[in-house]
Formats: sequence, structure tokens, C-alpha cells
Amino acid sequence: MVQALSLNETFIIFTKMRLLIKLLLNIFTLMIVAYLVPGFYFETLWATIVTAIVIGVVNTFIKPILQIIFLPLSIVTFGITAFLINVVLLWGVSFIVPGFEIADFLTAIIGSIVLALVSMFLHKLSENK
Repeated sequence: MVQALSLNETFIIFTKMRLLIKLLLNIFTLMIVAYLVPGFYFETLWATIVTAIVIGVVNTFIKPILQIIFLPLSIVTFGITAFLINVVLLWGVSFIVPGFEIADFLTAIIGSIVLALVSMFLHKLSENK
């Protein structure tokens, strides 16, 4: 016998599926960036998966705090500080996650730009319309 799902159960399943799709898109984005940017390197697929998760956690919890702290400086520099926060956090994740390496700060800058552009493109493709 097939039992219908309640609205709450349907919402939970939908939310989990959306989270999984975002994670897969982020993993794919990181793989594209590693292919395009020399010095942006993953040893294994597992390192890519862990990096996508860590970047998600860092962007959710640490990035907003830093953006609030550096908001006055970001206003004065017309957003360059916000961009540098992204670069430093990405570079910091490379020190935390084993198997994920960024060669130098310039590579982190280029990687951050490419990551933002590819991520924006892929997330726009996956939107419901």
C-alpha cells in the first residue's frame, strides 16, 4: 500500500534534494576551476567533495561575520575588501582541507574570480523558472 506524504515530509524531502543539487553543482564548479586555473589542484575526488562542503560551511558561518566587521572598509574601497575576503577564505580552505592546494595568492585571486563566474552560471542554469 502506498501512503501519501504529508506537506511537511514533502518539504523536508524537497529541501534535502535542493541541498544535494547545490552540493553537486559546487563540486562540479570546483572541478571546472581546477581544470581552468593552473595551481588550483585537487588530489582526489574526495578532496573536491570535502572542499565543497567546507567552502559551504565557511561561506555560511564565517564570511557574514567578516563582511559585517569589514563593512566600513568595504564601503570606502568600493567592495574590494569584500572580494579580498572571498579570496582569503578560499585560500584558507586550501590550508584546512588535505588534498586541496592553491599554489599562491595570485592563483587564489584568479581561482576566486573563476569560481564565482562558473558558480553563478551553473546556478542560473539550475534555477526553476
